[in-house]
Amino acid sequence: MVRDGYFYGSGLLAAAVALVWLTGQWGWGVAPVLLAAFFLWFFRDPERVVPDGAGLVVSPADGLVTSVERVSTPVGDQVKLSVFLSVFDVHVNRSPLAGVIREVQYQKGLFLNAMNPASADKNEQNSVVVAGDGIEVTFKQIAGLLARRIVFNKRVGDRVARGERVGLIKFGSRVDVLLPGDAEMAVKKGDRVKGGASVLARLSVARKVAATAGNEAAVAGEFRI
Repeated sequence: MVRDGYFYGSGLLAAAVALVWLTGQWGWGVAPVLLAAFFLWFFRDPERVVPDGAGLVVSPADGLVTSVERVSTPVGDQVKLSVFLSVFDVHVNRSPLAGVIREVQYQKGLFLNAMNPASADKNEQNSVVVAGDGIEVTFKQIAGLLARRIVFNKRVGDRVARGERVGLIKFGSRVDVLLPGDAEMAVKKGDRVKGGASVLARLSVARKVAATAGNEAAVAGEFRI
């Protein structure tokens, strides 16, 4: 479990005890106990079996695939995939592939419903570029209508394993993934995926990351606002 669960859960349980003690009525403790149980459940962090294989890109989040579309960028056609996380999904985020964190860009913004396509550009978000084995993938943590905090625990230059825990988005939210145009997709719109366990796509490891520093900035700019 993410430690936030213990923080919220213990606080609400303490509030329940205090209310019962002050009022002498058990009924006053029901609501905070139920909320404590919800927070302990929401911040669950289950272990996942991460697929092994060259060129595999796994989902950085649990949720529903709401779109898979081809987009044009300064470095050519790429594939953008969106995963919507409801309040019932695990909200721990994981690295989509093994490699090095090349870029982290945080952007303040709105808190539109994460199902709204405009949220990809206007909402508060954190964009991360991971590169390894000649593959470069960008994923973006996007706050939703209820989400008010994005957590990312890594820094530029850190090495991550495929499926490694890298952060968290609190409550309903969205994660977008930007893949090379030659990605062989393994999921489609309407599929449900699990962070670190579900394969999103297969990429050729023979390819080299063609983007220079200038191109990387261009791609990041295209993926953000």
